[in-house]
Amino acid sequence: MTYRSSADPFLRRLLWLITAVLVVLMAWYMLSWIERTVFGGEAAPRVVTPRGDLAADEKSTIELFEKSKDSVVYITTSERVMDFWTRNVFTIPKGTGSGFIWDEKGHVVTNYHVVAGASEARVRLNDGRDYRAALVGASPAHDLAVLRIGVGIKRPPPVPVGTSHDLKVGQKVFAIGNPFGLDWTLTTGIISALDRSLPGEDERSVIEHLIQTDAAINPGNSGGPLLDSAGRLIGINTAIYSPSGASAGVGFAVPVDTVNRVVPQLIARGKYIRPALGIEVDEALNRAITQQLGVEGVLVLRVAPGSAAQAAGLKGARLGADGSFVPGDIITAVNDKPVESVAKLFARLDDFQVGDAVRLSVLRESRKIEISVTLQPGS
Repeated sequence: MTYRSSADPFLRRLLWLITAVLVVLMAWYMLSWIERTVFGGEAAPRVVTPRGDLAADEKSTIELFEKSKDSVVYITTSERVMDFWTRNVFTIPKGTGSGFIWDEKGHVVTNYHVVAGASEARVRLNDGRDYRAALVGASPAHDLAVLRIGVGIKRPPPVPVGTSHDLKVGQKVFAIGNPFGLDWTLTTGIISALDRSLPGEDERSVIEHLIQTDAAINPGNSGGPLLDSAGRLIGINTAIYSPSGASAGVGFAVPVDTVNRVVPQLIARGKYIRPALGIEVDEALNRAITQQLGVEGVLVLRVAPGSAAQAAGLKGARLGADGSFVPGDIITAVNDKPVESVAKLFARLDDFQVGDAVRLSVLRESRKIEISVTLQPGS
């Protein structure tokens, strides 16, 4: 009687399986070796396909960037802090931004929020030269600031200035700046909308007539120029709308018409003198009283003696014979453009200059009247 183990068939199958695997691996290795030996020696760089000429719009974009980049600057700011324990004062980095050369005298225009709270700002030119900058003037209400650098030789060219009142939705725009510290970056897009409004940096005013664009604008682009297809300045990139803080295709720029009105005053006086009526107003009180009265406008609390408003006949609030509060005139529009808040009134007046005459639509004791006022310098 012959005894055969029940494990023998299993061992034989396992042996065949191992042998088959080894055969397959050896075959794969041999094929790979043959491929490397036969074909590997022929490996060489691919033949380059001729590019041909660049498209016309590519050429114009390249030319625009090359002409404009020397006028754009990189701004870094720092602030002084005191160590709580040692009481030593030292300087730490604060932020970065962009700016551009305004004129031949070394004035650099940027956003106010780029330099706000900084103890020092430095400006780096496209050729690598670095300068300490002095603050010439600022207007938080317009988010604009002017710096000055002392460039002795090889002064960078100013950015050509255009206009913004005649812009059209759909126009091509080009933004140059330093997003996330990536210096001299060009992004392109179109004008998405016009006449947008955002709160000013002082939180008491409204920046009007903003340009909305889908050109990628990110932190660090602030203060950089927004250019049209002719390479002219049409705005200053100032803000983005994004839940994450990065570009989401909605950026805003201060229009160049505002810049060209405000910057000369900042250079000449160090501040912007707003056109004014010579009245006292209060946003919180205005909101409460106009809501109570069921009207939209700005309540005149007081008319300053000798002011343009007094000369025009505007009337402020007063106390009645019984001690009750009697509302004064309520300004509802400036040159037929409605004003719903104090900030909106200031923004409407800011479209004019000191000495201009404006027509106010006024609600006085439930009667609508028109009053002409010649604007005076504001405080």
